[in-house]
Amino acid sequence: MFDHVTIRVTDREASEAFYDTVLAPLGIVRTYRTEQFSEWQDFLLTGANSANPVTRRLHVAFVAPSPEQVDEFWQTGTEAGYTDDGPPGPRPEYRSDYYGAFLLDPDGNSAEAVHHRDLRRGGLVAHLWIRVADLGAAKRFYETIAPHAGLRLSAETPDRVRFAGTSGSFTIVQGTPTENLHMAFPTDDDGDVQRLYEAATTAGYRGNGPPGERARYHPGYYAAYVLDPDGNNIEVVNHHRVP
Repeated sequence: MFDHVTIRVTDREASEAFYDTVLAPLGIVRTYRTEQFSEWQDFLLTGANSANPVTRRLHVAFVAPSPEQVDEFWQTGTEAGYTDDGPPGPRPEYRSDYYGAFLLDPDGNSAEAVHHRDLRRGGLVAHLWIRVADLGAAKRFYETIAPHAGLRLSAETPDRVRFAGTSGSFTIVQGTPTENLHMAFPTDDDGDVQRLYEAATTAGYRGNGPPGERARYHPGYYAAYVLDPDGNNIEVVNHHRVP
């Protein structure tokens, strides 16, 4: 579902230390680092600046291969001095076999390790929860881009709406909005990149970068960017990778 998820952080070294520490028990190690960003496969962070502020009020859940690794995620994090946001245990309000634990990263975002029998395949970010100022407006935006981003509306209640891909999901909930999040969705069709940008801008949403190659990432990186109603940066990208 996610090509990548990127957050901006106040203190890059402190945030790297947090994610290195708590993700290691899940078998997740940092895969790449440049002057601009740090990467754990499909999860990235970069330093904030005056033009690109810190990501706030995000919930990000990572795939835990076993309940025991959920326990270790939380124990390792709390022993390292990080803030508990919910101890390991079942959460049947989400699903009958849901087992999770929660910590706060240095900027106050909620990081979770989660295990259940239907976890995301092919990626480390299991799901996101995003707070939005207007649930109806956010739903309309994501319904507009869904056909071109590989998404579908998978569940809805009066206070939350979930969009899913073939594996993985994100949920939008009413509240003080999540800020300065970047979500990118993959495609192998340049037409999806073009159609997403056209559908969003035609519907009155703000473009943040028209379809085109971004060779600064790598040759063949073809993407477009639009902003959701709360200003989060949404991307669809075709990497043109050779299998």
